[in-house]
Amino acid sequence: MHFELSEEQQAFQDVARNFAAEELAPHAADWDRDHHFPVDKLRKAAELGFAGIYVREDVGGSALTRLDAALIFEALSEGCTSTAAFLSIHNMASWMIDRFGTEEQRQKWLPKLTPMDLIASYCLTEPSSGSDAASLKTKAAKDGDHYVLNGSKAFISGAGTSDLYVCMVRTGEAGPKGVSCLVVEKGTPGLSFGAPERKMGWNSQPTAQVIFEDCRVPVANRLGAEGEGFKIAMMGLDGGRLNIGACSLGTAQAALKRAKAYVGEREQFGKKLAQFQALQFKLADMATELEAARLMIYHAASKVDAKTPDATMHAAMAKRFATDAGFNIINDALQIHGGYGYLKDFPLERHLRDARVHQILEGTNEIMRVIIAREFLKE
Repeated sequence: MHFELSEEQQAFQDVARNFAAEELAPHAADWDRDHHFPVDKLRKAAELGFAGIYVREDVGGSALTRLDAALIFEALSEGCTSTAAFLSIHNMASWMIDRFGTEEQRQKWLPKLTPMDLIASYCLTEPSSGSDAASLKTKAAKDGDHYVLNGSKAFISGAGTSDLYVCMVRTGEAGPKGVSCLVVEKGTPGLSFGAPERKMGWNSQPTAQVIFEDCRVPVANRLGAEGEGFKIAMMGLDGGRLNIGACSLGTAQAALKRAKAYVGEREQFGKKLAQFQALQFKLADMATELEAARLMIYHAASKVDAKTPDATMHAAMAKRFATDAGFNIINDALQIHGGYGYLKDFPLERHLRDARVHQILEGTNEIMRVIIAREFLKE
């Protein structure tokens, strides 16, 4: 076991932290208030290699590991949780093309995805299929050298702005074996988008339905074989869960730093808040929970990198623990600030709103328990 980061890992972690502090944190409150999608900043992050973190180098990727990605997203989310999380989604969609696409598909899209000249979204969830993802209904009927798509996807980050939509669609029988993966390009006739969703958090990225009405997509845009879509989706989610857990780590770290600074400044009853043992113990628990969550994310990332048989279970464990712990740490930091924590003048209420969805997406934390229990109880 090696718990120390390599020099290279420390270097790109520092680059990500500096980028978060200089390019994200100063603007995060404005982006949240104005519902502004900072594409210019995303492209600056791409210049540092953060838009193709585990994409191969021949198409402009950084060819790093899942552990490396966790370090980067943890650092970026200290600056802006919502923007870092969108970058995670773009990375997941790009990885699917890199991992499962033909050489022609890779060369067509990835050289433009890694600098974010093209932006990608991931489309699995539907209005009637959330946790039961294998029951998705968006139909792709084959018609010569095209599929004709009808249906819709829900809660899609980047909808309407993104250039590519990596979509899970039904090409065959009911259940997971009838799902295939298609890349749908913006501007395709029959592709449209719903109204922007009005959300609690994640306001620096647009979210809407993606709608298909007799949308003709070339068979050449299919990733993998027919019927492999659900496998592709689930493999992508192992990494996505690590990334979103890492975003919770970074957001919780930012909140904990705020709380530490605040108790050293604020006085009540004639002494600093840091001198009250109740708050000392609270901060001790917050720091301990954060460190435990961090170790679980790093360990699970190492498992996914090594492709161990229990990698999916450990990714689910880490996602469940880190997102729950992260939210609780942020909530405790807000409580320590009292009424000030509830004001938009401080970042804590935004941290809380942004981190709350991490317990829902990439598989709810209840579904994480289903995965863990299923693997744990295997003979």
